[in-house]
Amino acid sequence: MDKVTILWVDDEIDLLKPHIIFLKEKGYDVSTVNNGHDALEIIKSKPFDIVFLDEQMPGLSGIGTLSKMKIDFPNLPVVMITKSEEETIMEDAIGSNIADYLIKPVNPNQILLCLKKNLENKKLVSEKTTFQYQQEFRNIGMEISNKLNFEEWPEVYKKITHWELKLGQSSDEGMNQVLKMQKDEANQVFCKYVERNYTDWINGKTNAHPVLSHNLIKEKVFPLLNESKPLFVILIDNLRFDQWKVLQPIIEEYFRVDREDIYFSILPTVTQYARNSLFGGLLPTEIEKKYPKLWVNEDEEGTKNNYENELLGELLKRYGRDIKYSYYKVLNQTYGKKLVELMPNLMVNKLNFIVYNFVDMLSHARTEMEIIRELADDEKAYRSLTVSWFLHSPLLDILKFLGEKAVNVAITTDHGSIRVTNPVKILGDRNTNTNLRYKTGKALKFERDEAFEVKNPGDIFLPRGNVSSSFVFCRKDDFFAYPNNYNHYVNYYKNTFQHGGISMEEMLIPFISLKPK
Repeated sequence: MDKVTILWVDDEIDLLKPHIIFLKEKGYDVSTVNNGHDALEIIKSKPFDIVFLDEQMPGLSGIGTLSKMKIDFPNLPVVMITKSEEETIMEDAIGSNIADYLIKPVNPNQILLCLKKNLENKKLVSEKTTFQYQQEFRNIGMEISNKLNFEEWPEVYKKITHWELKLGQSSDEGMNQVLKMQKDEANQVFCKYVERNYTDWINGKTNAHPVLSHNLIKEKVFPLLNESKPLFVILIDNLRFDQWKVLQPIIEEYFRVDREDIYFSILPTVTQYARNSLFGGLLPTEIEKKYPKLWVNEDEEGTKNNYENELLGELLKRYGRDIKYSYYKVLNQTYGKKLVELMPNLMVNKLNFIVYNFVDMLSHARTEMEIIRELADDEKAYRSLTVSWFLHSPLLDILKFLGEKAVNVAITTDHGSIRVTNPVKILGDRNTNTNLRYKTGKALKFERDEAFEVKNPGDIFLPRGNVSSSFVFCRKDDFFAYPNNYNHYVNYYKNTFQHGGISMEEMLIPFISLKPK
């Protein structure tokens, strides 16, 4: 490995000879100059890993030298060394993007610690993260095998997501693979758990059941309505819990997280079913029966989610909530900007629902557009793309506006998505739906151990296309593929983000309560 190269700039550099010898004995390559002008010349002729820069020098000062250095070498770490602890000097130095600062007189061990902190920090953090996960690996494994209940599964998923994000910053590919295997195992056990319990949850056969899509507003939104402030609920379509976690630091600049909950999406984990149920406070067949004009079946023409506003209004009526409310759906950037301008007008409403569709569009675009596939070719890149969108979106402007008001805010979603890798063969007639994670139709042919089948859709309150129709759901990272043109189909859809089936990523989804700072 090449030696670490240090440039030390000090007008009294001769007095620092013992420090220089100490660093050279430790294996560092140290160059020295006694003024800012020479420093600017030498860094153009030789690469350095870090610069120690005296703040008080005659001629070109340390701050002046720093400013000029950063123009050509913005990422070069500079440690400011100063005799003064004056606040204005420190503010100037920190504002000019220093890596660290030390107060004279400095001792050799301070210098050594500063080097390790600034040059080996990523490596040390990576090693520590790997070590911590190794310790936690066994505990998570024991929890997964412990017959978890609906309250414990979200906590395990939170832990796995935590390590996924932490190890994502590490360069230890081996440990990332270990985590992936543990997540796959967790998903396998979770799918079996859902299959055993889902019908009972939906039919109310047990008092102990999770909050599901159709009772989210009653269980989570109504309690927030009981306060005197206006409530804004922002539903970001297809927002996974890990995506929430990478957006959280940005949002926390304007809000504090009052409560971080996970609820369960109903099956199929798609907008047509989960979001209609969320707004209607009813399961799909209940909506179809009670409000036939507000429900569009799989085989019918037209958009399946055109009546969310009406369903929300009916839900509020049923629960005797005679309040002023609004509903907006943002499908593009232009409308998002218009909504930012409308925000002051919404402050008179008790409840405001904003559906924001970008993440769902990102998921679909990633399947259809080659450039998006390139930009988001794995989970980490997909999260990164979500952050990039959010930072430049009208949604952030909306949240900034709300962060300055006396309001309550909740962020949630209707379902998540999963990166699919494993094809499962299925055969159906031409009336079978096109979703890759669930199929509904008659005479569906597939290997019974490769998918979860509900022979009578009415058992889980799903509409039946005809008398012999069933629903079949993919588990974990599987996706359905037709035997015809199989290889092309598999190559096109493998590693895309899909939803509709059973997995932690699709079903365990965030409901976040925020309070402005």
